[in-house]
Amino acid sequence: MSQPSLFGPAAGGRSARAYVDGGSRGNPGPAGYGVHIELDDGTVVELKASLGLTTNNIAEYSGLLAALRWAADNGISKLHVRADSDLIVKQMRGEYRVKSPGLQPLFEQARALARQIGGVTFEHVRREFNKDADRLANEAMDEAAAG
Repeated sequence: MSQPSLFGPAAGGRSARAYVDGGSRGNPGPAGYGVHIELDDGTVVELKASLGLTTNNIAEYSGLLAALRWAADNGISKLHVRADSDLIVKQMRGEYRVKSPGLQPLFEQARALARQIGGVTFEHVRREFNKDADRLANEAMDEAAAG
């Protein structure tokens, strides 16, 4: 289910969909994120990074931040974020408060980037509809475990 942006409508410009995932093996454990971005012109961009040892929620936020930074840096004014983390989606929509002191600065960074982009919406999707981001996150976790 999609929800209107809390950050205002987009004013023209490019649009994209970002599939975001993050995880850790153990919690905390070797962690990483994956982002699969599809632009409306058919271009696909994939981002991933290993994060060392951290928690699943920090990895999820790291993936979201990577997607938002990429969109802000590349002139995207309308971004639809799809993630399988219900917590992240509901926090970004304003449905859940961010109680964890470790997540609050990440949430604030994400909020600021979403404001900069303009039209950002968030949708929770089941894991099977987030396969590309999940694959990238697993590759990044493999790298974190090996490093």
